[in-house]
Parts: sequence; structure tokens; C-alpha cells
Amino acid sequence: MDTFRIDELARRLLDNLPPAFRATQRDLESNFRAVLRSSLGKLDLVTRDEFDTQARVLERTRARLEALEARVRELEGTAGGGATAPATQATGPAADTSVQQG
Repeated sequence: MDTFRIDELARRLLDNLPPAFRATQRDLESNFRAVLRSSLGKLDLVTRDEFDTQARVLERTRARLEALEARVRELEGTAGGGATAPATQATGPAADTSVQQG
């Protein structure tokens, strides 16, 4: 996390302390910083740039998925619109070649 933000959080915490505790300001301030850095360092955080990049990738992926779904519906409609031949049922290991080619 950005050092400036940690310092800002520590300062805000210090500002909320009663005046009697401000005598030990430097000790408290360094302790606040240490606790905040330790706690925030344990979190699984990403930068805003990383988040924005992943959001753009997700948007493109969704658009491609929608286009592919539309294409599948179109192909299924074309295949379903004509006369269909009776399906032959093959059994055994060669029955499903699409799985074997994968």
C-alpha cells in the first residue's frame, strides 16, 4: 500500500486521540504505522491499475462470449431449420471423436 496513505491513516488515528495521550505522540505514531503496515501487508490487495486492466480483459471476454453464443444460436437455427437425417448411435470408444481429439 502507498506509504503516503499509511501515514495519512496514522495521522488521522492520532488526531482522534484525547489530548492527554498526545504527549506520547511519536511513539504512538510509529506504532500506528507499524500496525497498519503489518495488517495491510497481509491483505491480498491489487493496485488500481491491475484492477482496471483485469476489468477491461473481463469486458472483452464477455463481449467475445456473447458473440460466440449468438453464433452458436445462429448455427443451431440453421442446422435445425432444414431436414435432419436420423441420428445414428455408435457405441464404443470411437463413438465420440470430439472428446478424443481434445
